[in-house]
Amino acid sequence: MDSQFLIVALDAAKRAEEILLSYYNADTLDVTLKPDETPVTRADTEAEKAIRETIKQSFPDHGFLGEEYGIEKGDSPYVWIIDPIDATKNYIRKIPIFGTQIALMKGEELILGVSNAPLLDELLYAQVGKGAFLNGNQIKVSDVSQSSDAMICHGGLKWFVEKGTFRGVYNLINDVARSRGFGDFYSYHLVASGRADVVIEAAISIWDIAAITVIVREAGGCVTDIQGQAISIDTASLVATNGVLHDTVMRYFDGN
Repeated sequence: MDSQFLIVALDAAKRAEEILLSYYNADTLDVTLKPDETPVTRADTEAEKAIRETIKQSFPDHGFLGEEYGIEKGDSPYVWIIDPIDATKNYIRKIPIFGTQIALMKGEELILGVSNAPLLDELLYAQVGKGAFLNGNQIKVSDVSQSSDAMICHGGLKWFVEKGTFRGVYNLINDVARSRGFGDFYSYHLVASGRADVVIEAAISIWDIAAITVIVREAGGCVTDIQGQAISIDTASLVATNGVLHDTVMRYFDGN
């Protein structure tokens, strides 16, 4: 049986979806740049507001950490982590690979994740100990055990160059069967559902990866940063695999 946390998170994701699609289909879309020079639209801000409002109706004492509105402290150990539009640049350019990310953290443990990609018709969700699901059907990672048979997805390559880890990425890409730069949440959808085997990213924030961390783990996979450390609020890089390949992939980044 779904928990009340998940029921509310799915409702919040649905409200965000309605906002995202209404602006996506509009003739014009107001775009501004944040201080970090990343774009933000009215759809981003309105969707995050709607998510927070929906959750507050059921859990008024919970805290929030969102990409657009930052930290809102609560009076409980629960904190909701929100990215209203993951892949805003795709959204702006009418590329349908964008989605909403909603996660719940209790203390320092991520316990729930929802990743909704409306134009891909993919709604993934997971709760700790209850498995991972795609459109209501339980999903599992692949059983690929050799890097030579694996498909790897990666984020922007320039970030690996800037962080001094590109040599590892280059060697890994040369050794696997197939590589694609989907980036953003969609790569993790592929790994969680067994359609790809590895994701590596060198520049992320916690709201980018909190939800998919729970989903990949509950699908049987493994998620750490590039140094092999556990995921935390400060995580800035990511390696997600089907689990079987994790140690193999990590060896490409030894010393980085």
